[in-house]
Amino acid sequence: MTDSHTTRTIVGIIGNMISFGLFCAPIPTMVKIWKMKSVSEFKPDPYVATVLNCMMWTFYGLPFVQPDSLLVITINGTGLFMELVYVTIFFIFAASPIRRKITIAMMIEVIFMAVVIFCTLYFLPTTKQRSMLIGILCIVFNVIMYASPLTVMKLVIKTKSVKYMPLFLSLASFMNGVVWVIYACLKFDPYILIPNGLGSISGIVQLILYATYYKTTNWNDEDDDKQKGYSNAEIELGRA
Repeated sequence: MTDSHTTRTIVGIIGNMISFGLFCAPIPTMVKIWKMKSVSEFKPDPYVATVLNCMMWTFYGLPFVQPDSLLVITINGTGLFMELVYVTIFFIFAASPIRRKITIAMMIEVIFMAVVIFCTLYFLPTTKQRSMLIGILCIVFNVIMYASPLTVMKLVIKTKSVKYMPLFLSLASFMNGVVWVIYACLKFDPYILIPNGLGSISGIVQLILYATYYKTTNWNDEDDDKQKGYSNAEIELGRA
């Protein structure tokens, strides 16, 4: 049992490192926004959505919801902080309509999270009941977020070009999903297993598409297209 716990801890640490890399992926975009003093065509939606996802997973990992899930808290707590920084940068340099949109979205998320916490703590007395409710909500949010690359994959198939699907993000997403699937299997946790299993499938499909259409990709104007690819294909994966 000790060996299993140690293995799970090691896998969780590896998962934390990979997930941290994914959370760091938008940094070049944020640097560009900061230098331009404008959000240009970049959208705040992925970052705002990931804030809620990270809040939910951090709450899930607390001992009174799902015991022995410290590594779920560490990565999603870190991710929550980073996403809030990204949202703040967007808010600073965005026009008034986008600021209003961000403010409304964040208020809704905070209210929603407060209601979830209240209902969980006051109406569900056991960790099994609490982890079931929060786990189901986490699955729903993660499935939605893992579905986001579908539009990019459709574009790849349509254009027979992988310019708009950065290899690093696809590979890191696949590795992230696999590591957390292993973590979930070592001490069976269906709420971590299901969304990350789907994430692994999504990642492998993206890698297959990359291998299939790499040779047919026109790499002209690579720098501009690379930047466009990052703006459109950034995949925010707050993960357990």
